[in-house]
Amino acid sequence: MRILAIDTALSACAVCVYDAGAEFPLISESLTMERGHAEALVPLLQRVLKGIDGGLSSINKVAVSVGPGSFTGLRVGLSAARAIGVASGLPVVGVTTLSAYAAPHIIGGTTLSIASLIDARHGNAYCQFVSASGHPLIEPARMGLEDIARALGNGGVKVIGPAADLLLPFVDILGPQVFIEPSPPAPDIVWIARLGLAADPVHSPPEPLYLRGADAKPQDHARIARH
Repeated sequence: MRILAIDTALSACAVCVYDAGAEFPLISESLTMERGHAEALVPLLQRVLKGIDGGLSSINKVAVSVGPGSFTGLRVGLSAARAIGVASGLPVVGVTTLSAYAAPHIIGGTTLSIASLIDARHGNAYCQFVSASGHPLIEPARMGLEDIARALGNGGVKVIGPAADLLLPFVDILGPQVFIEPSPPAPDIVWIARLGLAADPVHSPPEPLYLRGADAKPQDHARIARH
């Protein structure tokens, strides 16, 4: 099975095509960016699909990152993945960014539990805490940094993700067996693809994982009354 993976949730615009069971993707391209995903994604998709035999007609499934992440970035990736699914009749699945960060550590073999953290600003982080085998210990949630530090306990935990180092001020709470290992600003697109291969569209739909409301809110007080 060949899968097309798309990630625009965080600080990258990334696309790859991956064959089930392969060690490396057939083709992969990632652009680091904070903004501009909407302008970058379509040309990136075109380049990647032109770079494989058969193009889009050779794809069997589409995977897309569903967050948590940038509100605007998520909408860009999800819209593209859904459009491709509708136009081509392909199944589309969603993969969380937190799971994509944790997956290589779990698959690679570890005796440590894994806490994945993404900055949610204002002293908070999006957090997911799983056992060494991937069993959920804390479901994805937006939590205060001190609350996360206390929830991790005092042993056998690896803290990963781009917000891992935000826990450094809480070393007095964290035990000596809690290891902080910062990660790249966006997950490896290959893990979006690999997790997407195993995902079921029914249980992993391409729907955004919003763990908080959007930053932009209507300014009701500034509206002009209608007569």
